Amino acid sequence: MSRTEDEIEDSSAPLIEHLAELRTRLIRAVLAFVLAFVVAFIFAGTILDWLLIPIEASMRQLGNPNPVMQYTAPQEYFFTLVRIGMVGGLVLGFPFIANQLWRFVAPGLYKSEKAAFLPFLIASPAMFLAGGAFAHFIVTPLAMKFFLGFADASSLLTAILPDSTGETVEPAARQGIEIVFQGKVNETLDITLKLIVAFGLSFQLPVLLTLMGRAGLATSVGLAGMRKYAIVGILTLAAVVTPPDVITQVILFTVVYGLYEISIHLVRRFEKQREAQLRAEGLWVDPDEDVAAEEAEAKARAEAEAAAKDDPIFREFDDEEEADKAAEGEVWDIADDDDAKDGGKGDKG
Repeated sequence: MSRTEDEIEDSSAPLIEHLAELRTRLIRAVLAFVLAFVVAFIFAGTILDWLLIPIEASMRQLGNPNPVMQYTAPQEYFFTLVRIGMVGGLVLGFPFIANQLWRFVAPGLYKSEKAAFLPFLIASPAMFLAGGAFAHFIVTPLAMKFFLGFADASSLLTAILPDSTGETVEPAARQGIEIVFQGKVNETLDITLKLIVAFGLSFQLPVLLTLMGRAGLATSVGLAGMRKYAIVGILTLAAVVTPPDVITQVILFTVVYGLYEISIHLVRRFEKQREAQLRAEGLWVDPDEDVAAEEAEAKARAEAEAAAKDDPIFREFDDEEEADKAAEGEVWDIADDDDAKDGGKGDKG
């Protein structure tokens, strides 16, 4: 076997080992997700009741003592529970999935890189849970009250009301058509999950920007200079991912912009820590001093070139070079003239 073939086999072995390890990690992650999905599906009904708490509270505050949700297709409620099971399975299985990802990536990182990356891996799910909880307990109730508040409280009574004697009476009839809210389970769940995911991802902003600052991809000065563009981007995000009500959009904008400012301070803090560490190691170079040194070097180079041009010795060499070039030009001109004369004689002949 040749030396080249040995080198190829040696270099391909680590790749095969990495692919085998990746396959093992992916299989374990998928199995963890399936197991978490089964557990979440078993308790999907309870999770659905918890997710519907904001709209239930809003309907009761608007005068409906018996909030009712409905589904209009035989399979709708089942697939709603399946959807809850998938989301719940992803949430429950994320720690194990993230652990498998970390154990695959960590061997290729330096010790300092591991120490820098691991806190962000822990902070990311924590911030997502914080954003989801903020959306569920604060934003969703406000959104539900905003939407349901357009209807009259009496029109929200979907059940027969008991009176003080214990007998049941129907609401007094009135002219016109009553507008009654008959909420569907899947549509209401869509609004709730959409807000939870939107705020959960928005709370990842400090983690992402701080990680970029730690890696040197972003600076506090650059982020501060991008404020006006960040405001436009956050407003656009709030208009797209939230329901079309001003209250929810303003809340999302306020929260995300506040997180953006927090990110700037965190990046500035990491920059100060990095500067202090480099100064302690004697490796820090002040940007202003570096620019001044470059300017001084460029100035010295220009002065040296100017002095070289004024030097008589260099001027004498330049004159000699110019004279040699002129002589060569005359020789070529004489040669061209002789060729022309010889060519003329040949024509005459």
